[in-house]
Amino acid sequence: MLGVKPYIGFNGNCEEAFNFYKDAMNAEVKGMLRYGDSPMAGHAPDDKIMHAVLQVGDTFIMAADSMSPDHPVVVGNNVSLAVSHEDAGEVENMFARMSEGGQVTMPLQETFWAQRFGMLIDKFGINWMFNCEKPRGNGQQND
Repeated sequence: MLGVKPYIGFNGNCEEAFNFYKDAMNAEVKGMLRYGDSPMAGHAPDDKIMHAVLQVGDTFIMAADSMSPDHPVVVGNNVSLAVSHEDAGEVENMFARMSEGGQVTMPLQETFWAQRFGMLIDKFGINWMFNCEKPRGNGQQND
């Protein structure tokens, strides 16, 4: 199933922002994974957020803190559109087509959470993330 969700980058205040959004919009934090609780431990401040999901009505917003102060999030390009699909081949096709005339910022590759994950800026200057998650043990896909 194809889906697109906004993904917001923060400079270390993702948890604070999501708690504010939760209270302000009567939303629900569906999950927060810290760098220290993931295979990325030690590559970023362990207490910062690697991935968070907020549900606002029928909509999901995802977010993370920047991995390093050397690579700060810049307001104005801190929002990406995250495309999820359960078919790795289709993700590869979409990624290839969307990168035409644009700039690949992270090549499509396997990660600890995904069969395929990659990022690009399209020819119109829009940030995109493409993801095909690894199946869970029960056959369910993650958000």
